[in-house]
Amino acid sequence: MNTTEITTDLPPDLQADTEALLAHLTTGQPLDPEVARRIRERGDRIREEVFQKYGLLNIGVPAIRELRDS
Repeated sequence: MNTTEITTDLPPDLQADTEALLAHLTTGQPLDPEVARRIRERGDRIREEVFQKYGLLNIGVPAIRELRDS
């Protein structure tokens, strides 16, 4: 299988996790539990940063109601 190297400005650890996740999504190869744990932790950290910066963003229900009314 030919692979194309992804070139980005991501740190090497994040680059490796991204490539592992993409391989999992495209080929179905098992995702290493350690990679999955790191991805979940990053997501939790980002979620907390957004919450601290903007508070609770309750946009889903109003958006759905607005779509129903139009």
